[in-house]
Amino acid sequence: MSVNVFFRIGLLFILIGILGTPQLRAQQNNIIPPPPHIKTIEFKPLDPDAYAPVVKLGEKLKLSFDDINADQRIYSYKIEHCDYNWQISNLSSTEYMTGYASDRIRNYQNSFNTLQYYTHYELEIPNENNRIKLSGNYLISILDDYGNVLFTRRFIMYQPKVIVAVSAHRSTDPSKINEKHSIQFVINHPNLVLNDPSREIKVDVYQNNDWNSVIKEIKPKNVLGTQLWYNYIDGISYWAGNEYLYFDTKEIRNATNNIFKTRLDNIFNTYLYATESRGHLPYSFYPDVNGNFVLRTLDADDVSLEGDYSFVHFSLKYDRNFDQDDIYIYGNFNDWQITPENKMEFNEESGLYEATMMMKQGFYNYTYVAVNSDFRINPYKVEGSYYQTENEYTVIVYYRKFGDRYDQAIGLGTTNSEKLQN
Repeated sequence: MSVNVFFRIGLLFILIGILGTPQLRAQQNNIIPPPPHIKTIEFKPLDPDAYAPVVKLGEKLKLSFDDINADQRIYSYKIEHCDYNWQISNLSSTEYMTGYASDRIRNYQNSFNTLQYYTHYELEIPNENNRIKLSGNYLISILDDYGNVLFTRRFIMYQPKVIVAVSAHRSTDPSKINEKHSIQFVINHPNLVLNDPSREIKVDVYQNNDWNSVIKEIKPKNVLGTQLWYNYIDGISYWAGNEYLYFDTKEIRNATNNIFKTRLDNIFNTYLYATESRGHLPYSFYPDVNGNFVLRTLDADDVSLEGDYSFVHFSLKYDRNFDQDDIYIYGNFNDWQITPENKMEFNEESGLYEATMMMKQGFYNYTYVAVNSDFRINPYKVEGSYYQTENEYTVIVYYRKFGDRYDQAIGLGTTNSEKLQN
């Protein structure tokens, strides 16, 4: 076999690794899931229509959560700067922020008029005690009064130094044309001088702001003046998946759409209708919020303190003999994490996969995913994949020139597959 053939085979494997695979690797770097008594973590911009913790440098994010122990513990937080790969950077806190990198959470109150008692905590960043100076990736850790980390969350602050134009396409692969989306984009940098774009510029691509969906380390296919073109044909591709399932517990006492019955037993129990795996069914459209959730209640004015909890019972009809993968309930309700709490178990008596989670009142999107022994997430095996599915795609651009000690986040672009370009 010639050297040229070896080179082509090696390049093929490199491209497969760089530009995406049918499965997603559950990201565990620096990510600590919360303990059982911490519920309903929301981390998002102040804009009610935004769900991902990604904002321009200087804009605010709000982090909130409930402690169902309801004992008004003193919790604190710590903010750390990360590199492009979400590893803690070598910068000192004084280099990336002013004020305190670690401080107490001062805003907390006990719930009232609820069957499930809890203490609700809220924090805005930046705030009067800290200001973040540099764009990039960040990790926030919530600490108990002994300094132990309760849980962590990622967030991104960017400065718009470049313009990112993104488009979504149907796959041109005849075998995948009805199942996959292809993403292409152009980075315009008229005011940024790049000496070596392939090394100085890095990008991340996400589907529906799911951290596990990221495709990284993509090099520009063409460099034309002050434009970087990432116009690979099917190079940056995703399984389109299916529209998310949903339920709404804003009226926690009553059965509503997708809720079979409710029952009061110390706290509320919400029983969802059993759903069938949709992988073999025709595509059916209904609107969703791409895996996100919105807390709301009709029973009170302030869902933060008066929203109640229920045990939500999920059940899925799926052939357990199909393979040995585990089945998980999946969505932004737990930051797209794979944990014991959202794992389903097969019930021999009912013949269904089942799981129960304690969840606060609100509107929730979720789906079912298969996860193998290597913690690789298969986003389409249970629920199928259809090109008609509406998804949001986000491109985040990073810049590190030669000699710099950190990765700047310098641009963001989005598109929606509702308007496919082909």
